[in-house]
Amino acid sequence: MEKIKIGNRDVGDGERTYIVAEMSANHLQDYGRAEAIIQAAADAGADAVKLQTYTPDTITFDCDNKYFQITQGTIWDGTSLHKLYETAYTPWEWQPKLKEFAQSLGMECFSSPFDATAVDFMEKMDMPAYKVASFEINDIPLIRKIARIGKPVIIATGVAYLEDIERALRVCKEEGNNQVILLKCTSTYPAPYEDMNIKVIPNMAEVFGCVTGLSDHSMGSAVAVASVALGAKMVEKHLTLARADGGPDAAFSMEPGEFKRMVDEIRIVEKAAGKVTYELTEKQKRSREDSRSLFVVKDVKEGELFTQENVRSIRPAFGMHPMYYEEVLGKKAKTDIEKGTPLDWKLID
Repeated sequence: MEKIKIGNRDVGDGERTYIVAEMSANHLQDYGRAEAIIQAAADAGADAVKLQTYTPDTITFDCDNKYFQITQGTIWDGTSLHKLYETAYTPWEWQPKLKEFAQSLGMECFSSPFDATAVDFMEKMDMPAYKVASFEINDIPLIRKIARIGKPVIIATGVAYLEDIERALRVCKEEGNNQVILLKCTSTYPAPYEDMNIKVIPNMAEVFGCVTGLSDHSMGSAVAVASVALGAKMVEKHLTLARADGGPDAAFSMEPGEFKRMVDEIRIVEKAAGKVTYELTEKQKRSREDSRSLFVVKDVKEGELFTQENVRSIRPAFGMHPMYYEEVLGKKAKTDIEKGTPLDWKLID
């Protein structure tokens, strides 16, 4: 599993979790609000902002028959795909300016393209990575076109069977692109905790030899933080200014304060996860002085036997190791010993 560079940042083993703020439709068709979300992402400590590059006509077809009605039990049921995307899409003329604004704040900006024209548009902007959305994982021509560019490809697996993941990876490899990040995703909005199955994250890393992470639609930060403990190298969460403002994605999006707490908690978990080691730190070595050892707890005369009454295993750890306790019992003192003295072999006859 190699590291993958997105802009100036490496993503992978030994690196900080790459945290992505997904804007999606939370701009509510207001450019000023879009910039405010990007500013909030930067203030919260995100590494990147993600957009979505489509129009209603590039992602679907303007038709109201039964096939184009949303009836899957989602928060968007009751409308058609085209009508939903009319309210949700990010105007393309905004995107170069939003990318520049994000970069001015020290973040990267990339997007999810939903057709070939979007890929071409993104490449003109020189975006540093391409995200394949969950519902596009079966669009093999789209994935092939993206992979051929040679930049990192981030693939969400929210509605994927195992064979879908294998096929998408195979296409990327056929195009000579091994820079793939797989994101565990549960494509329900919001996603129930019991459906998240984030144990898949380390399994995907092992099975596919890829950098792996989480695209999280669950509520709160608990799942995202836990995923980092399991090995997620990228975490993506939707960000809005306020859920009460509404919009197609508001119900499962984080507000800025929540996003910042998540970032802070992830950084704590990264420190705590550390590395596999049984060595003690210098502080732990000092703390070990408060462990147990053998002490003389009653005055002992020269030649007197050591017994359970005058030798005990107690704290602190300045005496002999407690493993010698039974060996010491019944031996004689070489000299007078005052109670409170750490036991030592030189005191034993």
